[in-house]
Amino acid sequence: MAQRKTIIKRFRMFARVISFFTSLRLTVACLLMAIVLVFVGTLAQVKLGLYATQTQYFQSLFVYWSPEGKDWKIPVWPGGWLLGGALLVNLIAAHLKRFRFTWKKSGIFLIHFGLIALLLGQFLTEVFQVESFMVIPNGGTKNFSEDGRKHELAIVDITDAQQDKVVAIPEAMVAAKGEIKDPQLPFTIRVKEFFANSTPVVPTTQPEGKRFTASQGFARQMGLEERPTTGKMSDENKPAALVEVAAESGPIGDWGVSSWLTKHGQKDRLLDFQVKRGMPSDSLADYPQKFTHAGRTYVIALRPVRYYKPYSIELLKFTHARYKGTDIPKDFSSHIRLRNAQTGEDRQILIYMNNPLRYGGETYFQGGFLEADAGTILQVVRNPAWLTPYFACIVVGLGLLVQFSMHFFGFLKKSGGRRSAAPAKKSKTAEPELAPMGAAFAAQGVDASLSRKRRNS
Repeated sequence: MAQRKTIIKRFRMFARVISFFTSLRLTVACLLMAIVLVFVGTLAQVKLGLYATQTQYFQSLFVYWSPEGKDWKIPVWPGGWLLGGALLVNLIAAHLKRFRFTWKKSGIFLIHFGLIALLLGQFLTEVFQVESFMVIPNGGTKNFSEDGRKHELAIVDITDAQQDKVVAIPEAMVAAKGEIKDPQLPFTIRVKEFFANSTPVVPTTQPEGKRFTASQGFARQMGLEERPTTGKMSDENKPAALVEVAAESGPIGDWGVSSWLTKHGQKDRLLDFQVKRGMPSDSLADYPQKFTHAGRTYVIALRPVRYYKPYSIELLKFTHARYKGTDIPKDFSSHIRLRNAQTGEDRQILIYMNNPLRYGGETYFQGGFLEADAGTILQVVRNPAWLTPYFACIVVGLGLLVQFSMHFFGFLKKSGGRRSAAPAKKSKTAEPELAPMGAAFAAQGVDASLSRKRRNS
């Protein structure tokens, strides 16, 4: 008896859970919370910027709040992933519980299937899509692209002239500071300081925030000072770190590493900064920053994350056309040469606006160009789920067409049946049709009038 009560109790609990996930109230609540999330996220974009807002509000399970200057945080609102997942589960559960497949409901099923594909496709895009850039000078060749927002601390063994050995340390490990050891490195990396955003400064000036100099490399003559992170689309964060290399016998030296030295365009701005402040420009003479240990030569740099390709792209010609008499861009295109030793490919391709190159699971767009038309900037997008939005829209459109057609032809069929069953109308001069009772009374009246005539005669 007790076991039976337990089973009934569990069954009721399971029924409540199913009822909750299939409830229309859950659908309405998720949609209302999504509206609030979009509104608040749009306002936050002014301060945080596009990418930080996407991460904190829409690519998360919860939106967190943290007091200023504190490390702890608490969840205050469901994030985009949680709301999207709840809506997806709600839609699937409602179908499994309430709907039974019939041809009359096939359009509704197609519409909902398209919505499910759209939600799943967007989630897969957010998780797996990778955007990067390939900067190629005129006549240059590249076999890797660089991430626009992620960085890595690279220790490169350049002893062998034919092949470099690279150990890449993620930015998150560098930001945590402390010691970093890797079995491929015969020494230890100690991160003494890390700035998520920085600016070059003259060491003799009054500091406005935390700063550091180094005993080796360009940071001997120039300091790097911490700055608040930026959320502007027209600007970007330039991380910097003070890194010490230590062997078993003792420290080898410390270097200031930053994306100021490695990202395209930043090094030129660094040189301009030096010239305008009267600093010697030879502070970058020892770039890339090198050191020697145990007979081997290494380069140390904080650079954008690189995505290496099994093929190379050579820029044969970059064309930048302008409207006559103005500096307004009319068209710009890149004439490239693609070589893949694995497949034996060697062909020339023209990339221009609205005509990207799709190759190796990636899409190459004409994204920009270097100053003075010195080269091209190709935007490289890897998105395994790039077809899902097209597929979902086609399925939803097909479902709408099927559902509308069924109702439309059903309406025509009913209208035609009503017209065929309607009685034929008589002309206005015709006598009205008598009811059965009225006809009987009329017949009696005729008989009575005939009997009167007989009597009178």
